[in-house]
This record gives sequence, structure tokens and C-alpha cells, in this order.
Amino acid sequence: MRQSTLTRLAATLLTALSLGAGLSACAPLLVGGAMAGGAMVVTDRRTSGAQLEDQGIELRANNRLREKFGERGHIEVTSYNRQVLLTGEVGSEQDKALAQQIVAGVDNVTGIVNELGVMGVTTLSQRSNDVFITGRVKASMVDARDMFSNAFKVVTTRGTVYLMGRVTQREAERATSITRNISGVQRVVLTLEIISEDELARLQPKQ
Repeated sequence: MRQSTLTRLAATLLTALSLGAGLSACAPLLVGGAMAGGAMVVTDRRTSGAQLEDQGIELRANNRLREKFGERGHIEVTSYNRQVLLTGEVGSEQDKALAQQIVAGVDNVTGIVNELGVMGVTTLSQRSNDVFITGRVKASMVDARDMFSNAFKVVTTRGTVYLMGRVTQREAERATSITRNISGVQRVVLTLEIISEDELARLQPKQ
């Protein structure tokens, strides 16, 4: 692995670990941006309103699930453009259905992909490995010069990588190919919103 890749991987892992440590804190209002020439260049393809709604959805859903389940199970909520991905582990099919029902009642949720596993809760070591895989996927996307890595949200659970985002079919296929070649990836699940190349061109920042 090249030195540049290692540097990007380390930065990505630090970001992921920082986010994981601060789940109970308020999420930052600016997301999906990159610094260029001292100015913030927004690369997130959601509207600013959708980004704020996604943060609100995650916060409210996590609070409601915590109130209902407490320490029973491990549920992660990821919202992208109001579409919610549920990952983690619960003890029964009833709990899996209940978690979906609770999240469906959160304002602004337009769809749910329920990928909760009915099994014992994963260990800290397993979750750390998932964080490492996520970091490697994002670093590989950065290395791919034909990719906009910030167009994707990457979630990894038990070796399964979920790709979320608003992307073209070309970008979806390229990201899938990259992800499948990462060591430790067991499965790739696409929960993407496919847009046209013309729409992508309209979303690009004006030069």
C-alpha cells in the first residue's frame, strides 16, 4: 500500500473513530465538505435541508430506540436523503420488526432498509474490524481518481458493506467493484439513489 494511501486511511479511521465516540453528542451542521484554497467546497449531493433532516432523523430515531430497547441489542441508524438504513443486532424477529416500526414513526423518514441481524451482539473487536474496513473502502475510493468519494456514505456491519448516496449507474458500478476487492469484505449491499449523468452535471459546483 502506498504511503499516500496509508495517510488517507489513517485520517479516515480517525474520523470514523471520532464519530463513533461522539454518537451521543450533536452532529455537526456542516457535512460532506472539503477544504480547497481555504474555502468550504460542498460535495454532498443532498440539499442542505436534507442533510439537516438526516441528522434529525438519526438523533430522534436513536433516542426512541434507546428508550425502548435500552441495552437489549445493538442498533445503528444511518439516514441518507431521508432513507434510513438499520444495522446491528437484536434478539428476535419481533424486536427487528419493532425497531422498524419505531423508526417509521420518525418525522421525514421516507423509506427504511432493515438489515438488523437476529443474533447476539457483536464484540468490540468485530466492530473495530468493521470500522477498519470502512476506512479502507473510503481510502480506496479517494485513490480512484475517477470517483467522488464524498458522494458515498459507507456503513460496515459484520463484514457487510452498505453503500448509500446519490450517484450515477457508472459510479455505483465503480464503487461496487472497488469495495468487493477490499480484504475482509464479505458482501456489498447497495442502498443507492441512482441519478442521471445530466443530473450529476447540474449538481457539480460551477467553475
